Amino acid sequence: MAKEKVAILGGTGEQGLGLAYRFAKAGDREVVIGSRKEERALTAAEEVNGKITGAGVVGLENAAATRAAQGGIVILSVPFEHTAGTIKSIRDELTPETAVVSMGVPLATAIGDVAGRVVGVSQGSCAELCQALVPDGVPVVSAFQNVGAHRLLDLGHEVECDVIVSGAKGPRQRVMALCDDIAGTRAIDGGPLYNARYVEQWTALLIGINIRHKLREGTGFRITYL
Repeated sequence: MAKEKVAILGGTGEQGLGLAYRFAKAGDREVVIGSRKEERALTAAEEVNGKITGAGVVGLENAAATRAAQGGIVILSVPFEHTAGTIKSIRDELTPETAVVSMGVPLATAIGDVAGRVVGVSQGSCAELCQALVPDGVPVVSAFQNVGAHRLLDLGHEVECDVIVSGAKGPRQRVMALCDDIAGTRAIDGGPLYNARYVEQWTALLIGINIRHKLREGTGFRITYL
């Protein structure tokens, strides 16, 4: 059985592009890169296709990318401050059959502060904000916040990181299956969506650790004894 289609909105940034590379490398999955500007999405898709034979990655403007992946999985790989605007631009293309993945973290850089802190979100987390903004019936799942961009882009090595996935059970299981395409990662069932508020804060902690230890490639989490 063919794997689900995936659209990565913000797939021109390092983390989104890294996911596109990993999914394309694994094969047997239609991958679409979305961007606010179609030309940027096309350039990113050409980059992936140029390095991975037969990848067939497509680049489209965000709304068109979402439409192309209807019934599949749409990943929001955009900075926190662009989350609401991105959802507004694709809202009419979302259907209840489409799972939306929130990778966002409310880092304090959104208000000019340091990346090692987070700002409060009235809904509790970026993922819960996304759930409040999408149309009724469209499921939102939290995942991939703590997977380093440099680790994803380094295709010569596995990504040693657990991925905490939170959301409603059915969509959560669909998103957990994406980790099968990223060698070295392990999907961890994170339960209901409200648990995203804890996972998102881990990202700020990891950023601080990376800075203090001068680890440009980034650190990751492993859940032991599981």
